[in-house]
Amino acid sequence: MDAALRTYLVVTGAYWGFTLTDGAIHMLVVLHFHNQGFSPLEIAFLFLLYEVFGIITNGLGGWIASHVGLNRTMVAGGFLQVLALGMLAVDPAWLTVAYVMTAMALSGIAKDLNKMSAKSSVKTVVPQGADAETRLFKYVAILTGSKNTLKGVGFFLGGLLLYTVGFRWALAGMAACLFVLYVYVAWALPSGLGTTKVKAKISQIFSKTREINILSGARFFLFGARDVWFVVGLPVFLASVTGWNHLEVGSFLALWVVAYGFVQAGAPALLRQGRGGKGPQGKSARNWALLLAVFPAGIALALTQGLDPGLSLIIGLFAFGAVFAINSAVHSYLILAYSDQDKVAMNVGFYYMANAAGRLTGTVLSGWVYQTQGLVGCLWVSTAFVLAAALISFLLPPVKGEAVAGQPAG
Repeated sequence: MDAALRTYLVVTGAYWGFTLTDGAIHMLVVLHFHNQGFSPLEIAFLFLLYEVFGIITNGLGGWIASHVGLNRTMVAGGFLQVLALGMLAVDPAWLTVAYVMTAMALSGIAKDLNKMSAKSSVKTVVPQGADAETRLFKYVAILTGSKNTLKGVGFFLGGLLLYTVGFRWALAGMAACLFVLYVYVAWALPSGLGTTKVKAKISQIFSKTREINILSGARFFLFGARDVWFVVGLPVFLASVTGWNHLEVGSFLALWVVAYGFVQAGAPALLRQGRGGKGPQGKSARNWALLLAVFPAGIALALTQGLDPGLSLIIGLFAFGAVFAINSAVHSYLILAYSDQDKVAMNVGFYYMANAAGRLTGTVLSGWVYQTQGLVGCLWVSTAFVLAAALISFLLPPVKGEAVAGQPAG
């Protein structure tokens, strides 16, 4: 097997395993502590350090990877997640708010080390040539789409394990399995993956490239728009207003994320831009964001008009998920397409720092807005955030070296 393909498969497999536990730990924490009587805002604060340390990790992770290699940052992320899972699999008397926030902070560091490493690795293993941009779009779409599908399976796994074996044993079992996986990954990945010849200075973690900064700003609002209603508001609404049990909530959210992942993995074919070396352009991000804004606004109007909340959410959420998946696939391609190969880890780190900042903002707002304005308020904030992402995306330039209007790339 080709060495580059083998590396891609190991990275993808590691990312899959990690993502299962990331989805499961979210569902376990939200549902378990909702059962313990925590308010939506209190549950949101359990994830506060998860997102804060995600911002810090994305900022520093690219710089660290450029020095020690993406293989080491990926393995470090895996073992940190094992530690976080183990910390939560303790006597319930230990699970104070501060203790859980600390464990989730480690999980946040682990998640963003893993994500930055996996996505940056793709740029380094795609062979150069006439069809390099086509392959890059496809590889990124497959990696990201499959990851989101597995995160949905993780949501289902979290709900199922909580329903069957309970909070503590679910976490202990996942920690053991992930430990075995990352022992193999540490052995299988080549050393020095993604290191640069000229070592970057720590001051370079902030991008000086206009298109990277614009795309990062759009990413902030795009993912804030999702998490402002998805992280806390939606699971609590389904459990408290519709009366669904843990397994039903976990299964529904899992099905949504799995479908979202399938759409994202198939984005090159859906966009009809995966052929001839042509990937999405900056205007693609703008157009798909404008379309996305229709759906949270539509769900909010449906709930306000007294339509069946379960049916409105099921239809609206799946429509939102399909269009959001294409938005995310376009963004994930553009960050790599705008980056030079020797700066990809730094640029991806900065870009996902903005992503994590958007998620943090969305997570905190999800708890606060749901507690004060309900799910409808969360949906209107989501609509405003998507429109902000669309407006910022108007400033994105074309991708360098792309074919334009059927002409060969220059």
